[in-house]
Amino acid sequence: MEPIWAWFGYDEPNYTYMKDGKKLLSELAALSPVPVYVRAHSLLVTGDGKPALKWGSTNAYTEDAKGKPVYNWTIIDKIFDTYIERKMKPLAQIGFMPEALSSKPQPYTHDWQPGQSYEKIFTGWRYPPKDYGKWAELVYQWVRHSVKRYGKKEVESWYWELWNEPNGGYWGGTVDEYNKLYDYSVDAVRRALPTARVGGPHVTGPAGKSSVAFLKAFLEHCRNGKNYVTGKTGSPLDFVAFHAKGAPRLVDGHVRMNLGTQLRDISSGFQIVSSYPEFSKLPIIIGESDPEGCAACGMKTNPENAYRNGTLYSSYTAAAFARKYELADIHHVHLKGAVSWSFEFEDQPWFYGFRDLATNGVDKPVLNVFRMYGMMRGNRVEVSGNMAYQTLAVRDSSVRRAEPDVNALATRDTASNSAAVMVWNYHDDNLPAPASTVDLAIKGLPAKQVTVTQYRIDGEHSNSYAVWLKMGSPQQPTAEQVKELEKAGQLAQFESPASVKVVNGGIQLKTDLPRQGVSLYKLTW
Repeated sequence: MEPIWAWFGYDEPNYTYMKDGKKLLSELAALSPVPVYVRAHSLLVTGDGKPALKWGSTNAYTEDAKGKPVYNWTIIDKIFDTYIERKMKPLAQIGFMPEALSSKPQPYTHDWQPGQSYEKIFTGWRYPPKDYGKWAELVYQWVRHSVKRYGKKEVESWYWELWNEPNGGYWGGTVDEYNKLYDYSVDAVRRALPTARVGGPHVTGPAGKSSVAFLKAFLEHCRNGKNYVTGKTGSPLDFVAFHAKGAPRLVDGHVRMNLGTQLRDISSGFQIVSSYPEFSKLPIIIGESDPEGCAACGMKTNPENAYRNGTLYSSYTAAAFARKYELADIHHVHLKGAVSWSFEFEDQPWFYGFRDLATNGVDKPVLNVFRMYGMMRGNRVEVSGNMAYQTLAVRDSSVRRAEPDVNALATRDTASNSAAVMVWNYHDDNLPAPASTVDLAIKGLPAKQVTVTQYRIDGEHSNSYAVWLKMGSPQQPTAEQVKELEKAGQLAQFESPASVKVVNGGIQLKTDLPRQGVSLYKLTW
């Protein structure tokens, strides 16, 4: 079971080293048995380091009066130090364009707010450089500095990527200009560290025409194109990255998710990569893999985003990751990671409905799904059930029948004599519904007795949002209330651990699982 879930990302890099940002990063590092990878935008953007929604800056590159480069790694070091101190790894994004290098720098900063047009954020940082040589030297100096600061072995374990969604508003140039920038960037990275891993292009969902065209043009360039730096054929490529998003909407007063839309993006991307023999075995990183597109758009301006505070987000996440594994199996590709583009928003209203893992330092139910994944180790094992939707059916039609998707993902770890089964009760439509009775049969247990511990996310367990609502939705909770919310945000056990007798290599378990609930059964022997 490749830990594809241990990848997270966000727009605002300066939140990294702020109070709640550091707290959440510590929690993410603690939930995983393997290093967690972190991806952030705007690592080369010019500015004073003050965060804002969908904005961040490091001031890594400026120029003096004579046009000579001035490098300042202070803020980037604060960001990466925060990761490395927690044994996390950067998915280091080479972008965006410093003001002094942008071919169309003005206007540069923005003051976008939820509800405003997305176009407002696309300013001077999105354009190609006016000097590709200076850009390449910036990249070279950054990687060189990283090796000097963190050591060659550490930086070899990172992934370096160029830009974000270049087929959309994030890139103000052409496909060819992106390919040119890629060639200059990968050459600069490899000059500083020949063993570094570099890839791209992080297009939007490959179910869309512009994404398909861009991704194919990029792969063709890496395979057969004339390299803009060396003049030779092709360009180095160590991993392929694209994004995948769902599409929730408001229907008759309730939120309806669309898991199928996200899975179609993933399936299409896998199919494209697998069609290139040269690249079909490369690691694939889904650089943003979420129920929809705008993390900083709260439910006040986007009511369809009301799913984010409660258990709909957690059950969707459980059902989605299981299908990512299965789609990778179907397309015979190597899925390395799926980045959940959700972090935290510093000093914002409580439970505003941002796509985040925590609010004001209090963990949301969705974070507990990742805590569950952190307990699933070893190899995946076969799961079947009579209430489960088939993966291709979810991809093509989402979860829209009257019945919910009651399904599971399971692992066995022979090294620790343990197994884990994650069970969810998911439906796209967030409507009241009775709990589903789940009969769980687990076979092939090499013991006479097992200890079973169940963890649960539902309306009463691992759910800080439900507790906050019962408090009356305070925007200025007392210290005691905050303490209670923090406790409610942790992963909760459902009943005490039980010793269960194994009969003919198997055990039978039974529970009533509420709609949008998730349970994890941890077995040890």
